[in-house]
Amino acid sequence: MTTSTRTPTDPAVAPLFRPFSLGTLDLPNRVVMAPMTRRFSPDGVPGPDVAAYYARRAAGGVGLIVTEGTYVDHPSAGEYANVPRFHGEEALLGWKGVVEAVHAAGGRIMPQLWHVGPVRKPGAPPFPDAPVFTPSGLGPDGTPIGAAGPVPTARDIGAVITAFAEGAATAQRLGFDGVELHGAHGYLIDSFLWEGTNRRTDAYGGDPVARTRLAAEIIAAVREATSPDFPVVLRISQWKGSDYTARIAQSPAELESVLTPLVEAGVDAIHASTRRYWLPEFDGSPLNLAGWVKKLTGLPVISVGSVGLDEVFTASFTGGEAHPTGLDQLLERLGGDEFDLIAVGRALLTDPEWTEKIRTGRAGEVVTFTREDFGRLT
Repeated sequence: MTTSTRTPTDPAVAPLFRPFSLGTLDLPNRVVMAPMTRRFSPDGVPGPDVAAYYARRAAGGVGLIVTEGTYVDHPSAGEYANVPRFHGEEALLGWKGVVEAVHAAGGRIMPQLWHVGPVRKPGAPPFPDAPVFTPSGLGPDGTPIGAAGPVPTARDIGAVITAFAEGAATAQRLGFDGVELHGAHGYLIDSFLWEGTNRRTDAYGGDPVARTRLAAEIIAAVREATSPDFPVVLRISQWKGSDYTARIAQSPAELESVLTPLVEAGVDAIHASTRRYWLPEFDGSPLNLAGWVKKLTGLPVISVGSVGLDEVFTASFTGGEAHPTGLDQLLERLGGDEFDLIAVGRALLTDPEWTEKIRTGRAGEVVTFTREDFGRLT
């Protein structure tokens, strides 16, 4: 459909459909497809069905797609055999098909590079003999893992840094439009940031700034392995899958001390994950986590958290349903530039045309989300 014949944007949702430039990457709107693990890649290989899944969201008007997490080339990176890998000839050929399908549909796409770190169970696939890789031998809840293996040495950590850098270089070679590094929710990068799992006494542990060293070195290595105009995004969070009240920063000042080394390392944007985008992050200010990140760094930021739905995502796992709700507060925050982009998860999982329906004033046609939708292929 050409621009001249395209249905005009509903003025009520105009803030969501302003163009945005992430470095040299021009996005047609502020909608990002959030990364959502689906386990539909047998033996770690994304097939034509995965390419079609992402292409449908691109055709539906999403400004930027961030793929489900995909395992970097490190034996301890994964925990499921059917989550896609970002290494190996067959898997990379599958990812090339995904990129081509999304671009053919007019979309833009980044892979989310992932190492699960202490979340992995001993003996889990795809490499059961690999040890659990955790900063201090502690699980995601801060308790010891009996079969975690030795505490990683600086050499071990270097291998992980290399895996992320090689993954980013591969992403650029395959034609992706940028890369996102998963540094949230208790996974590897985040486990080094959080004092609950990082009790190291070497250069990779200690105070909040010292705990950023792994993240900063990964960003710097990724930056060196890719061209200067290739966007590098880092996803962060305060909450963990094992603890929704966990925090890596207790105040704006502490958050700034954590973010500064990451900015200096060369990250281009921050994806700040919260469970509800409308909740303030710190007392005394209405700003959410993304808002604070933007205020403290000046970088482009992506916000996320139950967009357009009336329940947080965890309700879906316990038999609950999330129903469409208004976007007034989101539009107000976007219009005020509290954050730059907004990631949409479950609503896009259920309805590939969510973006276009919102743009053209057809919110009433958006499909309701239920927990069964996690198993849907479309």
